[in-house]
Amino acid sequence: MLLKASSRTKSKTYIYQKQILRYMTNSSQTSPLSFNQAIAATQSLMNEINTNKLSEDEIEQRISSILTSKDSARGFFATYLTSNMSLADYPSSGVINGLKSSAKVVSQLLVKNLAMSSAMVVTHIRNSDQSNVEGSQKVCRRTSDLIQKINLESVKNELQKLQNTIITEKGFYQDFLERWGYDAEQRTAIQKAIVNTLI
Repeated sequence: MLLKASSRTKSKTYIYQKQILRYMTNSSQTSPLSFNQAIAATQSLMNEINTNKLSEDEIEQRISSILTSKDSARGFFATYLTSNMSLADYPSSGVINGLKSSAKVVSQLLVKNLAMSSAMVVTHIRNSDQSNVEGSQKVCRRTSDLIQKINLESVKNELQKLQNTIITEKGFYQDFLERWGYDAEQRTAIQKAIVNTLI
């Protein structure tokens, strides 16, 4: 029974990988990737980038094909920003241009990732959880770097809206801040991350 279950699992994994590959190579595909599919697609993409299998144009095209919805973009960032691969610390022109091509989808997500990671640094410090402090700092640093490198007005505008919401305690991002229960210290950390990113 275990052998049969293992065989079925391997078969499903193979089929799933084939579906992702077909999606990534089919320019006429219109249905966006799910969150989990985007995670798998991003992991595959990063492995190929890491082994120098793709040109910058191919990287840009692949990223654009992943970032077609909010869910797929969330999957991309969840994988890219937390990856142990050093390539995420040095985004290439293909990565930057791929993000730029999907500005409408990624603008708010980049801003929220910056806010959440900087706030979580405070939480992990309070809990004396050094490993997760470093993980959140890495996500915050990478997000800030991407924002600076894509240099889009839409992202800067979202950062300004978040900053104004924190200062006035009302505005576009108030529901977001309240939903996550960020306190004064965490909101100050978010403001510092915004200021450092906009420099």
